[in-house]
Amino acid sequence: MRALVPTGNPETLTMLGKVDPPAQRRHESLVRVTHVALNRADFLYLGDPSATFRPGIDAAGVVANAAADGSGPSEGSRVVLHLPSGGGAAEYVAAAADRLAVIPDNVGSASAAALPLGGLVAQRLLALAGPLEGRRILATGVGGGVGQFLIQLAVAGGAEITAVAAQGQPTDHMAALGAKIVLDIDAVEDAAFDVALESVGGDLGSKTAHKLRPGGQFLWFGQASGSPITLDFFRQVQGGASLTLRHFVYSDGDGQRDARDLNALLDLASRGSLRVEIGRRESWTEADSLLKEMAAGRLRGKAVLSVD
Repeated sequence: MRALVPTGNPETLTMLGKVDPPAQRRHESLVRVTHVALNRADFLYLGDPSATFRPGIDAAGVVANAAADGSGPSEGSRVVLHLPSGGGAAEYVAAAADRLAVIPDNVGSASAAALPLGGLVAQRLLALAGPLEGRRILATGVGGGVGQFLIQLAVAGGAEITAVAAQGQPTDHMAALGAKIVLDIDAVEDAAFDVALESVGGDLGSKTAHKLRPGGQFLWFGQASGSPITLDFFRQVQGGASLTLRHFVYSDGDGQRDARDLNALLDLASRGSLRVEIGRRESWTEADSLLKEMAAGRLRGKAVLSVD
């Protein structure tokens, strides 16, 4: 069958190739894939020339053959798949019930495919932050897939969220979702925020910590710049300020909660409480060029590929 495969070539990260069809086990559903959403993780994993990673952490499709043990959705059901190890960009995928969720009738398959990784990160990150009502949140690196859900869920929870964006980065969609946009971290008031959500690293990430009020939370969930954050203990404690620093990994905990959390996100989307913005829809033959646009920060919203 056809699938997107790594090339090991940094000039062309992935291409359509031939792979063996999946061997469906008794507890797995065989899904005919119709849509695949790209994530930054796809680009990062494919950037390793020795990688065997196949793109497709998030996908949607139709159950072609239900699980023999009776678990999971019935044949013909539209489903969304979340596959942390990738491989969803293929004509068929075999997946266990805890990696699947049935798509509501009023949610499109392309929108559902764009939801899992970004939605799960946002949902779990904000749950870790605690009650949101009346709190002030400062967030970096939220112009992409995670950001659109993070902003919506934070605002819905009663928080005020300020997003730090880079010069030239598309920001109108973030503002439309309810975020206050700033382009210069140095212009942001010190000691004014209850929670910092940091995913860029480098100088920006390092300065973000100083914007927290005493006792604030610093939740670190990425390093998109490739440069580490640096925290100066003596500067941080000036005035008696303190903070809680926590490294966030969305997959921590029981892996079987994915289906439960996906169902919750799909329910929000079905009720119109969570919008999924798709910036680009293309054939999966365009995967390589879209990954490069994503890496350069030129995409707003999600990129979704149709499996032709």
